Amino acid sequence: MAAKSADSGVITIKKYANRRLYNTKTSSYVTLDHLAEMIKQNEDFVVVDAKTGEDLTRSVLTQIIVEQEGKGQNLLPIKFLRQIIGFYGDSLGGVLPRYLEESMDAFSQNEGRMRDAMQHAFKGFFPVEQFEDMAKQNMAMFENAMKMMTPFASQAPGQSPGQSPGQSSTQPEQPPESAAPASASGNVDALKAQLDAMQSQLEGLIKDRNT
Repeated sequence: MAAKSADSGVITIKKYANRRLYNTKTSSYVTLDHLAEMIKQNEDFVVVDAKTGEDLTRSVLTQIIVEQEGKGQNLLPIKFLRQIIGFYGDSLGGVLPRYLEESMDAFSQNEGRMRDAMQHAFKGFFPVEQFEDMAKQNMAMFENAMKMMTPFASQAPGQSPGQSPGQSSTQPEQPPESAAPASASGNVDALKAQLDAMQSQLEGLIKDRNT
């Protein structure tokens, strides 16, 4: 496994019985903080058991998240964690990972544009069109992810997950640019709306599962 990882450019991290982690590329022991930094630097790696070769990447990444959350920067809301736990053992549990992956991919792809837009906003410029484009892209990603779940969801034709009967599935027209408030709070509201959309989709899955 180590040779295959080296050929593909993926760094192999060996985990020993004493829980120490060894970076085979730098020939040095590393900590979970080091691995977190490697991820931020877009360095790909796999973690394997030094004795058996078993892939331990998932469990180690989970440990990194737990450690980061324990440092006070809480990115995972308690409600979201409860919802994730609720899907373990559920029939939709196998579909949820792909849905979350699609959602995070959409968010990551727009991350740079979001940062630039927020920087411009604090300089007094309100990029309405940029946020509209990002919202459309994110919604398209959400819709593609939800199409996979259609066989599992009990919903009326044309009704999106989490949408109540009789509620229109079309998005309200965007206000004219001149009507948009030229303030940083408008940008924050736009970003919050996108995050709320992800939360609504997840709540819709739970509602369909329980009906």
